[in-house]
Amino acid sequence: MTNKIGITPVARLVEVFSAIQGEGLNVGTRQIFIRFAFCDLRCHFCDSAHTWNAPATCRIERSPGRRDFEIHSNPVPLPILLEWIERQNIPSLHDSIGLTGGEPLLHAAFLVEFLPQLRNVTALPIYLETGGHRPEQLAMILPYLDSVGMDLKLPSTSGENRWQEHAKFLQLCYESQVEVFVKIIISKQTDPGELERSASLVAQVSPSIPVFLQPVTPLPASEQLTENPVLAPSPEQVLMWQALMKRFVKQVRVIPQTHKMLNQL
Repeated sequence: MTNKIGITPVARLVEVFSAIQGEGLNVGTRQIFIRFAFCDLRCHFCDSAHTWNAPATCRIERSPGRRDFEIHSNPVPLPILLEWIERQNIPSLHDSIGLTGGEPLLHAAFLVEFLPQLRNVTALPIYLETGGHRPEQLAMILPYLDSVGMDLKLPSTSGENRWQEHAKFLQLCYESQVEVFVKIIISKQTDPGELERSASLVAQVSPSIPVFLQPVTPLPASEQLTENPVLAPSPEQVLMWQALMKRFVKQVRVIPQTHKMLNQL
């Protein structure tokens, strides 16, 4: 959030840390992650439900990858967050900075002021991970982004229905010439008709936009958000759905949540 003119902008965070990106086009690369609090979606498969609301404190890694977290109070002033990022930014270690959540675009007013300074301080590319449903907020910060990973929420898998917002969001990314890809979580319950609609939506913007199908990682029973557990799709389903989508778009890659396999945060 940004307060009145003359008051230092602040943001509510969950954590800042260094890790290997586990999803999408940047998989396997090293990033500084800034995880923002708050999300206005309630996806059934969410593994970050702790970000739906803002905690009273956030945890900040002192040394990149060491998991030596400090606890600080929320909200965090912009200059302090810059100091934390500078401390993380060891030369040649990181490939980019990831804005994640929660939903980072709920902090668009803060990001408008923060991102130009972040780029000046680090000289690192800035990557946005987003639910892809807030095109108006995206437009505010697009000039400061290098790449966008847009989730496309399937109603049968996520419980969310955001088709119109997704179409407008993806079109904005494409027109701005920012690097963009689409990530779709798939489960045993996924409706193939929704995948076909997703592929058509992407193709109408550009069939060259990469799509990543991500088989859901089932949550432990204690963390399940619905009465019916969200289960991973079968190999036969994944192969069939990839073939279906490739009728519309050129690149359809299947990549699981590799950060779970690597025991990254």
